[in-house]
Amino acid sequence: MLKKAKEMRDQSIEELELMYHDSMHQLFELKSSARMEKSEQPHMIRQVRRHIAKLLTVIKEKQRETA
Repeated sequence: MLKKAKEMRDQSIEELELMYHDSMHQLFELKSSARMEKSEQPHMIRQVRRHIAKLLTVIKEKQRETA
């Protein structure tokens, strides 16, 4: 699921926004499971947050291109 920015630039804005919403949901699930019990993968929260930042960066770049 986690992709590189180079791969994301080949996708449409709609696909990127869908990936963004999926990643936000995944982050919510990771955080809520970490609160309830000791998480087996605490590093995943950081990875998903970075992935979200990459997604937002690429979305903004694409929006500037079309404007």
